[in-house]
Amino acid sequence: MDNSFLDTPVEFLKGVGPERAKLLKSELSITTFGDLLRWYPYRYVDRTRFYQTNEINADLPYVQLRGQILHAEIVGQKQGRRLVAHLTDAFGSVELVWFQGLKWLDGKYKPGKEYIVFGKPSVYNGRINIAHPEVEEVSEELLKRASALQPMYSSTEKTKMKGLDSKGILKLLKALVPQITGKIPEILPASLLEKYKLPGREEALREIHFPTDLKKLERAQKRIKFEEFLFIQIKLLRVRNLRQDNVQGHIFNRVGDMFNTFFEHHLPFPLTNAQKRVIREIRGDMGSGKQMNRLLQGDVGSGKTVVALMCMLLANDNGFQACLMAPTEILAQQHYITLTQLTGNMPVRIGLLTGSTKAAARRELHAALRAGEMHILVGTHALIEDEVQFANLGLVVIDEQHRFGVEQRSKLWRKNVHPPHILVMTATPIPRTLAMTLYGDLDTSVIDELPAGRKPIRTLHFYDSARERLFGFMREEIAKGRQVYVVYPLIQESEKMDYKDLEDGYESISRAFPLPDYRVSIVHGKMKPAAKDFEMQRFVKGDTQIMVATTVIEVGVNVPNASVMVIESAERFGLSQLHQLRGRVGRGAEQSWCILMSGPKLGKESKLRMDTMVRTNDGFEIAEVDLQLRGPGDLEGTRQSGTLGLRLADLTKDGPILQHARIAASEILEADPQLASPANQPLRDELQREHSDSVNWSRIS
Repeated sequence: MDNSFLDTPVEFLKGVGPERAKLLKSELSITTFGDLLRWYPYRYVDRTRFYQTNEINADLPYVQLRGQILHAEIVGQKQGRRLVAHLTDAFGSVELVWFQGLKWLDGKYKPGKEYIVFGKPSVYNGRINIAHPEVEEVSEELLKRASALQPMYSSTEKTKMKGLDSKGILKLLKALVPQITGKIPEILPASLLEKYKLPGREEALREIHFPTDLKKLERAQKRIKFEEFLFIQIKLLRVRNLRQDNVQGHIFNRVGDMFNTFFEHHLPFPLTNAQKRVIREIRGDMGSGKQMNRLLQGDVGSGKTVVALMCMLLANDNGFQACLMAPTEILAQQHYITLTQLTGNMPVRIGLLTGSTKAAARRELHAALRAGEMHILVGTHALIEDEVQFANLGLVVIDEQHRFGVEQRSKLWRKNVHPPHILVMTATPIPRTLAMTLYGDLDTSVIDELPAGRKPIRTLHFYDSARERLFGFMREEIAKGRQVYVVYPLIQESEKMDYKDLEDGYESISRAFPLPDYRVSIVHGKMKPAAKDFEMQRFVKGDTQIMVATTVIEVGVNVPNASVMVIESAERFGLSQLHQLRGRVGRGAEQSWCILMSGPKLGKESKLRMDTMVRTNDGFEIAEVDLQLRGPGDLEGTRQSGTLGLRLADLTKDGPILQHARIAASEILEADPQLASPANQPLRDELQREHSDSVNWSRIS
């Protein structure tokens, strides 16, 4: 496949040269003709239509008008100086305003001449105007240009200073695109183009930059998005197939005393049907002779920990050790406490290893691990340290795995000669489109059912003006013997942010709930571990009725008696975090409440977050809204482009295209696993050329 044209250094394009090439590389990562062709427009301005002046309103996006400028003058004094002109057509007139470049603009527009004006309408002093519009005198060339979809390109401050703003990049593409005829090798099989009605690659690149019409633009976009998704899915599925074919797994075919004793005598409540289904899926994996790599999704309180424990006991029954890795000390300690409480007097030895574990305890723990006397080890990233050696590690459970780096996880993977089975757990529901890309090579299980007897948490949204009503409600719940969390976004007051801070909140709550009738705990991330544990334990034991905290309690605190979660400055939190915090209550049989407190002025997105939380407890529905609001990059803590290599496709909008790409990738690899056929050779070449060095974030190894 001849890619010489696409690999041509961009400095050889007319209008670039060495200096601009250096800038394009450092600022936009554009080094070749191919990179520039893949610098797709982020939107298009419709220049196909001319509006009449009487049609203009402030809700319209950019508009294009044609008429005469009859009058233009500079008005106002000092900072208020501006150039005001009036564009008139047969239907009326509209005001044009400029606040900058007045000296250059003064006298530029001649009365009686015909102009094309392009800009965004707005309202000022009750009148419609267009600020800083593009104004050009009518000409044949302009009329031709002003009747098309005009691409807009993203750039940086540095590129703009060198003339490479959207217009500058458009100029480069005007020089490049006419040269592509016959020089863009097709990389998708003809059968795919036909099946999904996609244009060829050359046509798609031409139309994406200079669309002939809206329909052809949509076809070009679909083709490029499909291609981007297809390569991600082929990579993920090849990894999955390779692992299933080549990586042997320990066979856990024995259900012995550990598992049975726990099931018959220690289960805190009957398993839900969802838990039973997930355990069957995991047992199927662990008995297959192939290494398990499974993602377990389940909302806060759905019973993932019990499922994980039963799987670890299954490993123990088959002569293997297991470990559970959590992202924070608090969560690791909570898991340790939960597992030891659940197993009670069973002959299963469970250890805890964190950064705070003392040297003597570490030595004892390491010795027990190497001797095979430690059945289950719970810990933080301390588990991946070289001195932690297992006698026979058979199962690794990773909680909230997106908080661990790829290399951190892979070290656990290598703790045994034959890789252990991997169970990845998350209480952050992952939208289907994101799961298919970030975790596309893992099998997925979902616990979509809460244990029997749990009542759905009721969520209310109060404004700050209702604080006395809130305090009254808290007193009522405490009088019933319940406990309350109050969570703040900041520890100390910030000059920039008008959000309720923890120290101020602690003082006001202490005044509203005074001793000796009430006792209040305070916990935040800057406290020393011993002080934090002391305060936590007071609340867990019921010695204090109110826990004032930062998001340090987002994970890892399990107090069934706590029935109220108050989230101060709730507009400061993302949906995912609000949902996680809400999950700290609702763990007992009593009705639980989540109260979202906010200031009176809420933006559109903040209002949507509050409304979504009040409307639903469904973590997956919340995750979908969160994905639309924040985008996949923010959800995973990494930029979307860095994570997935997507330049045009959008997980929030292009789910159907992704699904088609997933099906296509499955069918291609089923028929030709090595992509060895002549029809698939271009796919294979492109994978090696463009996609070989990108990180596969979903892999454990």
